[in-house]
Amino acid sequence: MQLYLPIAEMPVDPFVIITMGAAVGFLSGMFGVGGGFLMTPLLIFYGIPPAVAVGTEASQIVASSVSGVAAHLKRKTVDFQMGGFLVAGGAVGSVIGVLLFRRLIETGQVDTLISVSYVVFLGAIGTLMLWESIRTLLRSPEEKRKHARKRRSPAWLAALPFAMRFRASALYISPIAPIVLGFLIGLLASMLGVGGGFIMVPAMLYILNMPTNVVVGTSLFQIIFVTAITTVLHAAANQTVDIALALLLLSGGVIGAQLGVRAGVRLKAEHLRALLALLVLGVCARILIGLTLPPASLFIVDGAP
Repeated sequence: MQLYLPIAEMPVDPFVIITMGAAVGFLSGMFGVGGGFLMTPLLIFYGIPPAVAVGTEASQIVASSVSGVAAHLKRKTVDFQMGGFLVAGGAVGSVIGVLLFRRLIETGQVDTLISVSYVVFLGAIGTLMLWESIRTLLRSPEEKRKHARKRRSPAWLAALPFAMRFRASALYISPIAPIVLGFLIGLLASMLGVGGGFIMVPAMLYILNMPTNVVVGTSLFQIIFVTAITTVLHAAANQTVDIALALLLLSGGVIGAQLGVRAGVRLKAEHLRALLALLVLGVCARILIGLTLPPASLFIVDGAP
């Protein structure tokens, strides 16, 4: 059975799209990421135009993140104070990112930018996360205990103006750091169709030095608002949100996210980071191969009048 997508202007198999949404929703709930870094490339591989994949995927990320946060609220693993500052910066970044995205569409460079940006960001983040995970896994039990006792608020973050205490994260840092981090993630989310969790989670762990148990829930909380703003802006400014495609992705993503949260709590933090790193590097490799292979056809005939 085929379903025609009005904005993407192509037929798709709805069961394939639903399955993709469920699989990425599962990973979203497990790792605390929006899943866009996986879903957007998957949609592009399936044949969805990159601009439509970016605009539409943001809506699916919202639903998966809401479902994931609901599960984390029961476990009280969401730092709302930290999340609020991340959202404040992310909202501004989203607005600027959508305006830049519109400009790139007008110049015809958006497809190339999306692919190259994914290779750069995914390659760098995936490599760093995998290296840190391997180091953690190879530490002796005594070294792990010593490393755990060392966790404290970074001195340079506490030295910035307006430092305050974040009780849920047991940190004393300036809110300037999460605001700037949120801004960068919002910019990235609006231009690449991602929730930003694949960068946000490592940044919260290694830059803000937040405890692992609140990172996932707080990341998903921030993703909800930033991607919701991004979806509305893309729909209004660029007309690249396909409602039919979004509904198919949502129907699978919400269920997958709930299952992912349950699976994630059974794995150790270092195992979660290692698995996420391998996923990131796998997607990076697939996009890089697509950029280096010659196209099937060197010319495209535009039949538009």
